[in-house]
Amino acid sequence: MDNKRIDKNLPNKLTISRIVLIPVIMAVLWLPLFTSADMTKCEFISAGLFLVCAITDFIDGRLARKYNIVTDFGKFMDPLADKFLVIGALLAATLVYENFRFCLILALSIIIFRELAVSSMRLVAKNADNVVIPAALPGKIKTFSQCVFVMLLLLEPYIFAFSDFIVKYRIFTFAFYVIMLFFTVYSGILYFLTYKKYIF
Repeated sequence: MDNKRIDKNLPNKLTISRIVLIPVIMAVLWLPLFTSADMTKCEFISAGLFLVCAITDFIDGRLARKYNIVTDFGKFMDPLADKFLVIGALLAATLVYENFRFCLILALSIIIFRELAVSSMRLVAKNADNVVIPAALPGKIKTFSQCVFVMLLLLEPYIFAFSDFIVKYRIFTFAFYVIMLFFTVYSGILYFLTYKKYIF
């Protein structure tokens, strides 16, 4: 496949499809709260849709870079779609998982504050020196750990059904909760230390 044969709007279409699926994920997860829908089925469907979105995030960026079809829309919306995906999933989960509600609200507060702060700094750097701040490795780990946390939140009791201890204490969910928060804060601090000249 070469860039003459590939749809030049394919990366953007994947980004848009990811954004469209976010409210669907939220609605499916909320469905058992208002109807007689089976929670287990809804968790699996939500997890499946979330995984599809996470995979398209990887694919659209690779396609855009490989075939040199990067667009201003893609540069702006692709990272926003990632943030909307994680925030939307966690927001939906706050109503569903009462035992995690405080942890999820805390995580949402930290993630939203971090993303607003970093996005504002990116905008300042772009306007000041036309500098595009790239995603650093800690930021990529942050996104990956957030996605793993969401998947474990939805599926850990089913994946590890063989262990009552793991299911009861949600060992891996809490482990990735800590990892997710650490890299969310650490990557944010790293961005500010690296590009502090645009602030002070």
